[in-house]
Amino acid sequence: MSILTEKFKTLHDTAPFSQIKNEDYLPAFEEAIQHSKQEIKDIAEADTVPDFENTIAALAFSGMTLDRISSIFFNLHSAETNEELDKIAQKVAPQLSELANDINLNLTLFARVKAVYEQKSQLKLSEEQQRLLDKTYKGFVRNGALLEDQSKERLRKIDAELAVIKLKFGENVLAETNAYQLHIKHEEDLAGLPEGAIEAARGLAESLEQPGWIFTLDYPSYIPFVTYADNRELRKEITLAAGRKAFQDNEYNNSAHVLAIVKLRFERAQLLGYETHAHFVLEERMAKQPENVTHFLNDLLSKAKPAAEDEFQELRDFAKKRDGIEHLEKWDGAYYGEKLKQERFSLDDEQLKPYFELDRVLNGAFRVAEKLFGLQFIAEDTIEKYHPDVQTFKVENTDGELIAIFYADFFPRKGKRNGAWMTSFKSQYRKDGTNERPHVSIVCNFTKPTSSKPSLLTFNEVTTLFHEFGHALHGMLANTTYPNLSGTSVFWDFVELPSQIMENWCYEEEALALFAKHYQTEELIPMELVDRIKASASFLEGMATLRQLSFGLLDMSWHGQDPSAVTSIKTFENTAFASTQLYPDVAENAMSPSFSHIFNGGYSSGYYSYKWAEVLDADAFAYFKEKGIFDKTVAKKFQEHILSKGGTSHPMDLYLAFRGKEPQVDALLIRAGLLK
Repeated sequence: MSILTEKFKTLHDTAPFSQIKNEDYLPAFEEAIQHSKQEIKDIAEADTVPDFENTIAALAFSGMTLDRISSIFFNLHSAETNEELDKIAQKVAPQLSELANDINLNLTLFARVKAVYEQKSQLKLSEEQQRLLDKTYKGFVRNGALLEDQSKERLRKIDAELAVIKLKFGENVLAETNAYQLHIKHEEDLAGLPEGAIEAARGLAESLEQPGWIFTLDYPSYIPFVTYADNRELRKEITLAAGRKAFQDNEYNNSAHVLAIVKLRFERAQLLGYETHAHFVLEERMAKQPENVTHFLNDLLSKAKPAAEDEFQELRDFAKKRDGIEHLEKWDGAYYGEKLKQERFSLDDEQLKPYFELDRVLNGAFRVAEKLFGLQFIAEDTIEKYHPDVQTFKVENTDGELIAIFYADFFPRKGKRNGAWMTSFKSQYRKDGTNERPHVSIVCNFTKPTSSKPSLLTFNEVTTLFHEFGHALHGMLANTTYPNLSGTSVFWDFVELPSQIMENWCYEEEALALFAKHYQTEELIPMELVDRIKASASFLEGMATLRQLSFGLLDMSWHGQDPSAVTSIKTFENTAFASTQLYPDVAENAMSPSFSHIFNGGYSSGYYSYKWAEVLDADAFAYFKEKGIFDKTVAKKFQEHILSKGGTSHPMDLYLAFRGKEPQVDALLIRAGLLK
């Protein structure tokens, strides 16, 4: 027995991180995989007549020890990795893929599932049970249960290959991020940079026993540099470094991995009878068909492009007039965008940051959740952490009942990938009369406190925190029976609704009053600043929309057609970006080799979901605005019909139950300033 396969002897069953050693993982995975195989054998070979409980429900609750180990391991592999964990991941990924195929291609097991599925009309199932039955049956069919033996064998090989290549892709991106340093030795090269960014860069240099200042490709270092540094050549240097991540002639080049992933995904889809990988993925999405996604993206493109082109011309004219810049380049966009915003709205992030001290913003998110959903977040230091930076909380309702355990991990470090995400260490589910509560985590990369300042957030980082917190609420407020329908286990183009809607509160005076106070003077953020934040919310929104659409179109280009003939990633990208391109192309840069969302995350054929969910969130927040942003009745409906239901109903049915009508795209266009 391993610490990882035993029942945890901790309060609330939380992961005992301090007791887990790297050498524990492989034996624990092996033990849990064997246990899962036995569970599957027992279900498949049972001598009972197959029914919902002994087959479908039994399957939903199988493999839970393995799920728990996988959650702990892969969460740490993203947030706190090292070479040892990388090696374990490379060994474990194909084993987990093989197990998944052992289950999905088990004919005896599938025969029992099929027998239950074929009598579903006589079974008097609840809606949740019906959804689980449909999901289980489709899961088998979509993973090859109906294939001939030879095709099943090929499917196994494809899945094992994909598991390893995707991991390697992510490791290469992290290695490239960690490998780059912009080492500045002359103080004049820091001109324009905020004091906090300079102090953080000096702190990093000191920690590495180097003179001067060191900037990296980690977002809290990179974004301030390209936004504020007056030295155009240095902005160019770091921008080019970011753009060539995993696209250089070295051991971390992901070009071959990109081509291998898209070709294997296409082959897999064809094997299963689908036209492309996008057709396969979108069958289980609100959008349903690649044509619907392409139409959706191009429709938004037609509305956003004229505004984006006008904004780009304005930015060009501004840069030329201000500094004589003849050709606006990618390394100029954030810099002159910020300068123009300052001029137009008398507003810049450095002016706002003192009002957004990290702990206060987090507490503000808690207060918003309290006012909407009656939640209390109680700091709980006795819960073990995987890193000293992590904060831990008990979440309770107004009756003092435990709702969730919440982890918050906010600062960059060497073993942590860039970006921000929500994840969980334990899902919510109901079993044996107990409602097991979830353990949810959000992971971000914000500027660390320095010797003289706490962590102060840009306004963009404030919305990022609220975004991930929205995902966390979706996980925390889950209230379903089966773990694989719980929380964020919803259609991928619906999963961003709870996260994106939370960002709206960051623009509201009533919400900002809860937390936006100056870290030194305690002064509430002046309402004139709030007005300017709101006025600037749609600033350069046409360009921002075009950028998001370009990512969605690139994703659909890779996955919505046969990629077999593609040999040059750069040529392919240029074609995909043709309708959205504003800046001149940079020959030595490519996006795909570091586009982790679609090649290492879960967003393949799904990047459009961000814009799709923006339509939902703009329409849903319009309902809150109509009744009051803390209206208890609307909040209760949102909790009951969206946050607590997980994947127990079709997303559109859930949305209709909450809103009373289908979402309107105009709500998004009006909010973005693209429609009057």
